[in-house]
Amino acid sequence: MTDSADSPSFRLAYVPGVTPAKWVRVWEQRSPDVPLTLVQVEPAEASDVLREGRADAGLVRLPVDRTVLSAIPLYTETTVVVVPKDHVITAADEITLDDLADEVVLHPLDDVLGWDRPPGEPAFERPATTADAIELVAANIGVLVVPQSLARLHHRRDLTYRPVADAPQSSVALSWPEEATTDLVEDFIGIVRGRTVNSTRGRARPQQESGETAGKTGKGGKAGKDQARKPAAGARTAGKNPRARSGGATRSGGAGGARTAKRGKPRRRS
Repeated sequence: MTDSADSPSFRLAYVPGVTPAKWVRVWEQRSPDVPLTLVQVEPAEASDVLREGRADAGLVRLPVDRTVLSAIPLYTETTVVVVPKDHVITAADEITLDDLADEVVLHPLDDVLGWDRPPGEPAFERPATTADAIELVAANIGVLVVPQSLARLHHRRDLTYRPVADAPQSSVALSWPEEATTDLVEDFIGIVRGRTVNSTRGRARPQQESGETAGKTGKGGKAGKDQARKPAAGARTAGKNPRARSGGATRSGGAGGARTAKRGKPRRRS
């Protein structure tokens, strides 16, 4: 494993649409002495950024070059079509690609869905970016099919979106150079996989807690002394229950019990 002690911080690349905030918060709680620096990159550049060491790991869109990069798939996004709010498509809760057959479907150069052939009618030219395509949708020039996170990222009041049931989907993964699997990378892997602080896969933590626990619960510990001072359950019961001391003399406990009951409760005179 590569030593990461010389790194001033942990550099995490991420592509548009991915929100690393929840993992960053956990990192800051667990490793407050190691600053985490976020590096936003375009999807097409993400692999080069990792290979060239400009980031320690990245939240990227699959696929990646698995000959040099390791990757842990995290989730797969819903694909949606972005349309003006008054578009006929908004009448449905969900559509299929066939519903786009007569639509001009914009295909930006930074598309992340990897179409073999985009649905619908092609636009006169391809927009340079997804942001440019969103502007064209707002101008009623066409519609745009993207992962839901990108539709949210480029939200406009005059636009909305609907899920496309049979469209290709985009998966997000944590990726890093396989030959640079540092301790800090292992720590971040643990965070995205939901490992606890005490996980054996993480870096070693001081074992004082285990020693303190043993001291409190051992024979000579406080817990052991308290337990020794506590009377047995049966002794407490016998001390509070006179019948227990008398050997079980109850109303239904035989002749002795009947006499005790008779003496204790005189018969009323009529």
